[in-house]
Amino acid sequence: MNPLNTLAGRLAVAAALATAAAVTPALAHAQEPVLNLYSARHYAADEALYADFTKRTGIRIRRIEGREEELIERIRNEGAESPADVFITVDAARLSRAVSLGLLAPVKSPVLESRIPAHLHGPDWFAFSLRVRMIVTNKLEVKPGEVRTYEDLAAPRFKGRVCARSGLHPYNLSLVSSMIAHRGEAAAEAWTKALVANFARAPRGGDIDQIRAVAVGECAVALVNSYYLVRMQRSTMPEDREAMERVGIVRPNQDDVGTHVNISGGGVLKTARNRDAAIRFLEYLVSDDAQAYFADGNNEWPVVPALAGRNRMLAALGTVRMDALPVSKLLEHTPAAQRLVDRAGWR
Repeated sequence: MNPLNTLAGRLAVAAALATAAAVTPALAHAQEPVLNLYSARHYAADEALYADFTKRTGIRIRRIEGREEELIERIRNEGAESPADVFITVDAARLSRAVSLGLLAPVKSPVLESRIPAHLHGPDWFAFSLRVRMIVTNKLEVKPGEVRTYEDLAAPRFKGRVCARSGLHPYNLSLVSSMIAHRGEAAAEAWTKALVANFARAPRGGDIDQIRAVAVGECAVALVNSYYLVRMQRSTMPEDREAMERVGIVRPNQDDVGTHVNISGGGVLKTARNRDAAIRFLEYLVSDDAQAYFADGNNEWPVVPALAGRNRMLAALGTVRMDALPVSKLLEHTPAAQRLVDRAGWR
């Protein structure tokens, strides 16, 4: 007898079809191209970046965000079982830890190597956007031309007039690393100690807090990253724009080594299970459209030199001769920079 002619047979077939219907979408989902991204970037503009990548490639991004230290420790603890394919950070000092721990895999890509200047990538890490460490001055207290270099901030005339965030913050560690690379460790330590001796107050807050402190005269000068300056210039808050009218902007060391450059960058994890998707993502980050997101969305200089003018207000900061020191040198000197900062009491 044909089992379909019995009630039991029909029920069995129906159950099998239902099971197949439930399993098929799960299988399709499992086979869907995916990229697991561990990212320390937390900028709203990046949402559009990720959505555009998925639209272009069909590769879905599963993202975990956190502080760099937390993400690195998570990757280490997960070991060979880590789902992470790509690690993205916002600072060379933080990237150096991932490199020194051997977490990143070498990548050979003609696209990456042709689009990114040689000093902004290594065999296992790549920069995607740039920010430079500028100086802001109170226009009423500091004359034009009085500050031209980072070294000037350590001069006796600025005793009690300098504001800064913590020296242990990677933005400042990277700057000290560049000092070591260019001047030697002894000179860098002397500069760091003299700078700390000039502080108007104990380090606190972020870069925007330093801008505001200079604007109200709490201090005369401070170190800040370029994209915070443009963020305040583009702010819808009147007090932010008013603060920017009261401060001058200095592009340090233009007649010397150039202004210190920091990066947002990353690489493919050695344990990546979706390596092809990971490399496609890195290559996408240096495309014209992605570089426009970095420039327009977060006020960062694109790493591709030909696209540097995408953000009008960023371009209005003026032509900046950027330090061409290979970022690998920053990575190399980060441990020494941390020792100098600690000995100087820049906490």
